[in-house]
Amino acid sequence: MDKGTDKGMDRSTINGLLLVLMMVVVVLAALWATATFLLPFAHWIHRLPPYNIAGDLEFFYVVDAVVSTLNIAILLFLLVSYVSLYRRTRSEFSIGLIIFSVAFLMYVFASNPFVIRAFGFHPFGLGPFAFLPELFTLGALVVLLYLNYKY
Repeated sequence: MDKGTDKGMDRSTINGLLLVLMMVVVVLAALWATATFLLPFAHWIHRLPPYNIAGDLEFFYVVDAVVSTLNIAILLFLLVSYVSLYRRTRSEFSIGLIIFSVAFLMYVFASNPFVIRAFGFHPFGLGPFAFLPELFTLGALVVLLYLNYKY
């Protein structure tokens, strides 16, 4: 069997596994976020404001949690890919990509609603601005993921 063909099949298998993994991450994050926002734990309730804020919907925070968790999964995949690239090439550019991925991963992890709630805080009053930054981040990460596969 030709090495190029074998490598292509490995790549398509990896792409399929990545797609399945991303779908599983999205479904689990959606279930967890929905359960968390609809049935909050007692130690999270003390951070809620004593009044309702107009335009503040739990849906925004569920979307934020799902997109943020998907961003973490994509960043972890990219980080592993960049470390593998550095091990093969020893390129300074690869080191830059690794540093960028780690910094971006720390940002996405710190802004994830699950992490915010784990430390006893509750975002409120953000409306659609709760998830818009995560959507922009997702767009940038999808471009990086596409470029990673293409080149």
